[in-house]
Amino acid sequence: QVQLVESGGGLVQAGGSLRLSCAASGRTYSSYTMGWFRQAPGKERDFAAAIRWNSGSTYYADSVKGRFTISRDNAKNTVYLQMNSLKPEDTAVYYCAAYSSYGLGGIRSRASEYDYWGQGTQVTVSS
Repeated sequence: QVQLVESGGGLVQAGGSLRLSCAASGRTYSSYTMGWFRQAPGKERDFAAAIRWNSGSTYYADSVKGRFTISRDNAKNTVYLQMNSLKPEDTAVYYCAAYSSYGLGGIRSRASEYDYWGQGTQVTVSS
């Protein structure tokens, strides 16, 4: 079992930056892929970014590519999402998620393929 706890959300003006953190606990993570999803009111939960814990390979949605950066700190068992040049349309609840990618190639981007989820953290970008 994997437990995920997000932090770092808040209110920021358009053009500003935030860094989200996802602290993982419960199992070893080297064989896991960690992802960030976001869900705006009345909309589906959309993929933003993901990282394979062992290799550090990353994958981004087109909507955040060049503005968001996902990274991990092995010593702290923590995954980060650095968000720059924020736009009002980035406003959403952001969720950290994970799935075991042992023996699997690539990085998955569908929410249904992730097995573990955090409680979410609100990000609001004002215009």
